[in-house]
Amino acid sequence: MPTISVSNSPADVFAQRFSATRRGARLARLLAGHQLAVWGHQHGTCVHDTVTLVVAELSANAVLHGLVPGRDFGLALWREDDRGLIRIEVSDTHPARPVRLTPAPDEDHGRGLVLVGALAVRWGVRACVGPGKTVWAECLAAADA
Repeated sequence: MPTISVSNSPADVFAQRFSATRRGARLARLLAGHQLAVWGHQHGTCVHDTVTLVVAELSANAVLHGLVPGRDFGLALWREDDRGLIRIEVSDTHPARPVRLTPAPDEDHGRGLVLVGALAVRWGVRACVGPGKTVWAECLAAADA
């Protein structure tokens, strides 16, 4: 598991907590997209669309499968220019780890982690400080160059 460089300036990090609702997941995706634009990855670019899709899937999973009543979920983004990556972390307080499914073609759910696996350079799960887990993914930040 890589460690996050402490040399990142506050401008290289975005962190926010959201209500564990569909509205909270939507807001997480929208604010991640805004932060990406601030970092120079405009809407419609490969990096913007990839990272916002990964944020959307991980946030939806936190709301649908990681819900603990009365608890929220966290989103953190790191711009790691030295590694050419954007790191996404979504944390919730539910102890169960996500399971990557292989849904039948006619099923209308179960593809979120398949998409994350296809779009991210790598992804994984780690324990949080306190209850729950963090699902993380790293996406290329230089795909638009």
